[in-house]
Amino acid sequence: MIDAFLLPLQRRLLHPVARVLHRSGVRADWITIAGFACGLAGAAAAACGAFGLALLGLALNRLADGLDGEVARRAGATDRGAFLDIALDFLFYALFPLGFALANPQANALAAAALIASFIGTGSSFLAFSLIAERRGMTAADYPSKGIYYLGGLTEGAETIALFVAFCLLPSVFAPLAWVFAGACALTTLTRLWAGWRLF
Repeated sequence: MIDAFLLPLQRRLLHPVARVLHRSGVRADWITIAGFACGLAGAAAAACGAFGLALLGLALNRLADGLDGEVARRAGATDRGAFLDIALDFLFYALFPLGFALANPQANALAAAALIASFIGTGSSFLAFSLIAERRGMTAADYPSKGIYYLGGLTEGAETIALFVAFCLLPSVFAPLAWVFAGACALTTLTRLWAGWRLF
């Protein structure tokens, strides 16, 4: 919901670091893979009840997610890089709440399952819309730097990361937070399906 406003600020903040990385020969794909590894470590930490380390893994994952795009724009964006970035992002979004389900299955498993299912809804509607939009030569004016057509909604990247941070800081209320956000994701999915139905 607020990604379009935050992305320009993110780019300005990461610009100096990306410039140094690019000049040092660091490739965007390396940053993407390293960021996913940090996110995976964060999910594993959550599963072990080490929620401070989970928060660190989350922060490093998101930092890498911003840096890889900035480095790619300097070096020349590639289809492989865009594919890797999108695929690993969606995988991370599913694995992180799974860590909390494993930490306390009795309290968290059902809510985590509902949240991950809701992510399937937002992710599939997002990617399906983007595919057809690409075929039609459509562009998203609010997200000109994205590798594919980027369709906004009630629950976007910023809101999801805020949720994950809340999980780490308040793990005892994982379940109610997950249920509420799953409902918001369901609403996002419905609005995207309606938008696609009307537009296409």
